[in-house]
Amino acid sequence: MKLIALVLSWTCLVFAAGKNSAVNGVWRAEMDGLPSFVMTISDEGGGLTGAILFYLIRRDDGQPPHASPGIPEPLFNLRFDGKALDFRVSHSRAHGAQTANDPPVSFRLKITGPDEGLLVRDGKESQAIHVSRDK
Repeated sequence: MKLIALVLSWTCLVFAAGKNSAVNGVWRAEMDGLPSFVMTISDEGGGLTGAILFYLIRRDDGQPPHASPGIPEPLFNLRFDGKALDFRVSHSRAHGAQTANDPPVSFRLKITGPDEGLLVRDGKESQAIHVSRDK
């Protein structure tokens, strides 16, 4: 009886890990050859969790473009249906008091291949950003 319980527990763990395997990992995007964001997704604690770090890309006159990292922000309300991950990011945490009343920003990471995807903000498909997952 203990063996059956152990096998069932192990099977549940394997299935749980597998259902999020298409989205787990470190995802990156670039713009003009510079990093634009890094996002980490994990289900190690049971449910999906994650964080995103956006880069500010500056294009000052007479200078080459350069990127500066911001502060990592937690992802919340993560929902993965096997093809796309929906999540939200706080706007007010990232930009302080000037945006204290702004609602969180909604994103969707559409999985387009084994380590490829498109990040869409607030349903703006025409502005989707190509992302890739570290191998």
